[in-house]
Amino acid sequence: MIQRPAGMGAFTFVVLSTLRSTQLIRGCRPRVEGVHKRTVIAQIEVAEGKVLQQFAAPAEIAVVPSEV
Repeated sequence: MIQRPAGMGAFTFVVLSTLRSTQLIRGCRPRVEGVHKRTVIAQIEVAEGKVLQQFAAPAEIAVVPSEV
């Protein structure tokens, strides 16, 4: 079982792992060695700190006008 890093919430761990797994499925190269499935490799990468969460600056966030 993969242990999430101390200080990282379960929800954050799951979201980051899911996003990284999607990248691996689309063809990105893994950052760790192993013969595991892509979802497990993504969890290992997050647990080892090789995938980090980055927040977008307010200017980088696209504003979508709401439909009335």
